[in-house]
Amino acid sequence: MPENSPQQYDARTLLAEVDKAIAAVMVGGQSYKIGSRQLTRANLTELRNMRADLAAQVAQEGDACLLGNTSVAFFLGR
Repeated sequence: MPENSPQQYDARTLLAEVDKAIAAVMVGGQSYKIGSRQLTRANLTELRNMRADLAAQVAQEGDACLLGNTSVAFFLGR
């Protein structure tokens, strides 16, 4: 790939990056300021929407299982 061309990412790679960004917002907060410098991370709602779209793309590629976004919970009686 030529040095000046934009790097191409597949949906699975982008999904991993979005997961990292979501974790950064959830652990480190939406924004913070140190002295005169300020950092504002991506909007959590937008990241979650992007994650849903990318997960759907990965699922369409046929590499995801049928119930990949399913959780199982066991509730014990009192």
